[in-house]
Amino acid sequence: MSRLLTTTVHISAVILTKSRPPRYLSPSQFSLPHVTSTRYYLKPHRSVSIRAINSSSDTKSEDVSSENQEDKIEIKSELDNNGSLRGDDAYPTGEFEFESPGAWKSFVVKLRMLIAYPWQRVRKGSVLNLKLRGQISDQVKTRFSSGLSLPQICENLIKAAYDPRISGVYLHIETLNCGWGKIEEIRRHILDFRKSGKFIVAYAPAWGEKEYYLGCACEELYAPPSAYFSLYGLSAQASFLGGRFTFSIDQKLQIKPLNPELNQNDVCKCIYIGVLEKIGVEPQVQRIGKYKSAGDQLIRKNISEENREVLTTLVDNIYGNWVDKISQAKGKKKEDIESFINEGVYQIKKLKEDGWITDIKYDDEVTSMLKTKLGIAEEKKLPLVDYKKYSRVRKWTLGLSGGKDQIAVIRASGSISRVRGPFSSPNSGIIAEQFIEKIRTVRESKRYKAVIIRIDSPGGDALASDLMWREIRLLAESKPVVASMVDVAASGGYYMAMAAQTILSENLTLTGSIGVVTGKFNLGKLYERIGFNKEVISKGRFSELTAADQRPFRPDEEKLFAESAQNAYQQFRNKAAFSRSMSVDKMEEIAQGRVWSGNDAASRGLVDAIGGFSRAVAIAKHKANIPHDKQVSLVELSKSSPSLPEILSGIGSSVIGMDMALKQLMDGLTFSDGVQARMDGIMFERSEGSPFANPIFNLLKDYLSSL
Repeated sequence: MSRLLTTTVHISAVILTKSRPPRYLSPSQFSLPHVTSTRYYLKPHRSVSIRAINSSSDTKSEDVSSENQEDKIEIKSELDNNGSLRGDDAYPTGEFEFESPGAWKSFVVKLRMLIAYPWQRVRKGSVLNLKLRGQISDQVKTRFSSGLSLPQICENLIKAAYDPRISGVYLHIETLNCGWGKIEEIRRHILDFRKSGKFIVAYAPAWGEKEYYLGCACEELYAPPSAYFSLYGLSAQASFLGGRFTFSIDQKLQIKPLNPELNQNDVCKCIYIGVLEKIGVEPQVQRIGKYKSAGDQLIRKNISEENREVLTTLVDNIYGNWVDKISQAKGKKKEDIESFINEGVYQIKKLKEDGWITDIKYDDEVTSMLKTKLGIAEEKKLPLVDYKKYSRVRKWTLGLSGGKDQIAVIRASGSISRVRGPFSSPNSGIIAEQFIEKIRTVRESKRYKAVIIRIDSPGGDALASDLMWREIRLLAESKPVVASMVDVAASGGYYMAMAAQTILSENLTLTGSIGVVTGKFNLGKLYERIGFNKEVISKGRFSELTAADQRPFRPDEEKLFAESAQNAYQQFRNKAAFSRSMSVDKMEEIAQGRVWSGNDAASRGLVDAIGGFSRAVAIAKHKANIPHDKQVSLVELSKSSPSLPEILSGIGSSVIGMDMALKQLMDGLTFSDGVQARMDGIMFERSEGSPFANPIFNLLKDYLSSL
């Protein structure tokens, strides 16, 4: 049976962090082009040899507990304005520091601009126009790809800071469909751009807390009189399809009432009387981990106390982080901000009066204002260069690349599968066999001095996660490997990250969820209703364990199923303990399927440092003995090739969309033939929009409305 590791939520911060020495190579030095990072100090620690353990072996508590006792130092830290942790001195900060180019460099840049291709040229005095709305991917997009790319948004802001042809940035912000990790990264780059002295003005016709979080980082923020805005606070939603009567089956296969102190060897059995019962579907789910809520939406009719605890903590964290950052940006007291939110303001004039926005203006009025700022006549057009066109401008043209030393960047986004399906698109999540091929290529190559693995995944197939973990461990024997986590790196996503020498997360990254879930659907009643019959011919006591979807588990089958899931969890937990130099007992306290914010994870040893991609580059240079002020070339190995549907977008788009919707639905309804390392699909109001959300609720909503 395969196993599944997954997660989906969006959150924020707490400010205690625990620094643990890296388990692999001793530190060296490093940084980004035009990024200096001199504020770091090395902590003495032991060099520990890297050995990629066999996936079938269990890591014993004694093997790691002694290592864990040395060199563990708790430090209190505070978030700086960019969302990084002060006091995390074991690693370079990667902080952006704008350096005005000298005369010679300016001459070289102008010469390169003259010889650039026509489609890479920009008119002098132009304003970079970035429109942020909808989904934002962590993948690098091609010219034929649609949607926004986080790497390209950030790169465009860095290029614009140094580009003498760019006078400033005009940022359009509307409802965003991404997590708080990406929002934090963009906000950091907005603040970095402001160090160049150029203006950055935002215009927001539709926004909530997430969009305002970006807008308030700009010099000025404008909104039209009819703007849709919502600053009412944050909430979390958890939807459920099942009601149930629950009992357990002990090891002697005797039925007994459910005990709150249920033995882990007992098996939970549920009789479903909820929504799925109405259509003749009975999910039989095994979840290992006290806080593992994946599967709750199928089998419960209300939220569990453990899940409520997690969600309450996450909402508190993200709300506290938001209030703190807005307080810093607007110079307001936290109490005043909370009072304003609780007041329930709905008039745009009130936002202007209280200093939340700069002024109330339409888009054309802001454009006219920018013309005046740039000394452009009113009758002339404001020279704007859009996101897609400016993405074609090469960093080399502006002198921002060209380093001899190369660092490989491998991006892993989406749900995890072991192999590609027959109808999968090039961007259909993380395909383990392809990811492993890239890892092996980098390991065998002498070109790359270090590797950065960018992870944005709620998990998926547990076997695939373990195979990738093994390859990353082997890669780390020969090269420094840094895992940089984006919106979410939970369950299978964290499984991948924990193989790296150093783990970074944003303070808002959803982290951990070390647990597993497995199950099957009993479709017997559904088959009866549609007149379908299925017969299974088998030999072997458990040969129908997963094959017989026309009937529920027998008691002995369910017991075996539960024991298998428990074994998968123990392997996951033990490898996490081994990877993080922690005793199994200590890891058990912070595992059990619980989701942590990045800062909470750092304080518990699941994460080494808080920061974004620039800090990951700085740490990679540091560990590869590359001087911090030396430029490096970042080689993207995950740049997707455009598929025919992408190139011909618009032609048959409805058919393509239907195919993708059906594929997502089937992925959501199945357990990939076994155990999953997967986080559930909880939705946060004002934080929702995860690309990993389960579409089953929309389908059932449509179905039930038609009854």
